[in-house]
Amino acid sequence: MSADAALKALAQSDPFAVAEVGSEIQYAVERFLYRQAEILDEKRWDEWLALFTEDGRYWMPAEEEQTAGDGLPNIFWEDRELMRIRIRRNQHPRAHSQAPNNRLNHVVSGVLVERVEGNGDVIVRSRFACAEYLRYEVRHFSGKYRHYLASTADGYRIAVQRVDLVNREGPYDYVMQWWV
Repeated sequence: MSADAALKALAQSDPFAVAEVGSEIQYAVERFLYRQAEILDEKRWDEWLALFTEDGRYWMPAEEEQTAGDGLPNIFWEDRELMRIRIRRNQHPRAHSQAPNNRLNHVVSGVLVERVEGNGDVIVRSRFACAEYLRYEVRHFSGKYRHYLASTADGYRIAVQRVDLVNREGPYDYVMQWWV
C-alpha cells in the first residue's frame, strides 16, 4: 500500500478500535515498535530508515484533529529523503545544535492493534515517553503513536508513523533535532 493510501486509511479508521488478534501478530507488532525505539536511542540511522517503506512518511501534525499532512502546518511532514537530509545535517561536524551529542531514551507502551487488513498490514496505536539529555538538561516528550505498518516478506515496514505530542504547542529552548 502506498503512503498516501495508508494516510487515508489512518484518517478513516476508528482511533479507538481494538482488533481481536492472536498473540503472534500482537507480539510481532510490539517487537517491531520496541525495536524502532531501540534503534532511535542508539542513533542507528540507516537501520531506522530501512524500517520505512520506500514512500513512507514520518508525520507530527500541529493539531490533533488533522487528518492530512500535505499542505497544512505540521511540526514534521517528512518522506525518506527529508529524513536523510536531517540525518546528514545533524551528523555534520559543525552542527552546533548537536554539540555535544544528545542522548535519547524512548519507552513505548500500551500497544493496541486497531485493524488488520486482508493483506496483513496493520494499523496500531501506542503511547510513548521520550527523554532527551543535552547540555546538562533533560527534556521530556510524550504522546501517542499511530502506525500504518505494511506487511512485507521481510516483516513490517512503516508506511506512516503519526506522532501526536502531548506538549505539541509548548515552548522549547531549542528545536527538536531528532525523532521522538
